[in-house]
Amino acid sequence: MARRPAQQADGCAWVTGASSGIGAALSHELADRGWTVVTSARGADALSMARRGAAAIHPIPADVSDRDSVGAAAARIRAEIGPIGLVVANAGVYLPVDARAPDASLYRRTFDVNLMGVAHLLEAVMPDFVARRAGHFHIVSSATGFGGMPTASAYGASKAALINMAESLKIELERCGVGVSLSTPGFVETPAQDDNAFPKPFMVSPQQAAVRIADAVARGGFETTFPRRFTWLLKAIYALPKPLHIPLIRRQTGWGGDKEPPAPTKSGR
Repeated sequence: MARRPAQQADGCAWVTGASSGIGAALSHELADRGWTVVTSARGADALSMARRGAAAIHPIPADVSDRDSVGAAAARIRAEIGPIGLVVANAGVYLPVDARAPDASLYRRTFDVNLMGVAHLLEAVMPDFVARRAGHFHIVSSATGFGGMPTASAYGASKAALINMAESLKIELERCGVGVSLSTPGFVETPAQDDNAFPKPFMVSPQQAAVRIADAVARGGFETTFPRRFTWLLKAIYALPKPLHIPLIRRQTGWGGDKEPPAPTKSGR
């Protein structure tokens, strides 16, 4: 599989979900490495605060769940900043679902942001990437996409779809000179983790995650997963036959005993 590293000569970097967490940390990491960075999220004030005065970071608000908003942001970037050379599709929401009383609106909102948000970005930048035979598209998925987890039937499904999407794009776009890559982090220390009642081993900071993703797009290749001592173990567990791995996951996450597990009570990013 050919490597196609992201190159600053192709244009600026566009990071979504950049008002907090991984996206905010990654925008500063890329700026420190010499990139001109455009950051997007829904809130202009939060974007400006996350910028922290960095001259190389240019906030342009956009709602990734809104096709027109993403298209308008892409046009504005090209007009005001220049060509786009790297997209990091990082925007996402984690909305825990209680399978005992599911709410379909949580699935809809999750898919609109986590999955359709990436589709809107693809539509906005990929024709230009292909025409120039330049550009790199990086999708931030999650180790939750490897297999089922409690309260994650919406989030995990969206992240599993992104893994499949990234693989399909890689197959098609390699011949076009366009880079496609994927990150599948484990637990990252963000407010969304407050919604998870089960254990969260080997949690990393947003800054650590940002370094790993920035290294990955600079290196090329396809998937980067971290922290590997957790995500490789998780991959191995999910490779087991389902009659083995489902009870194992249930037990390890605290959903295997007689005690009634807590219902998710709030939603986070």
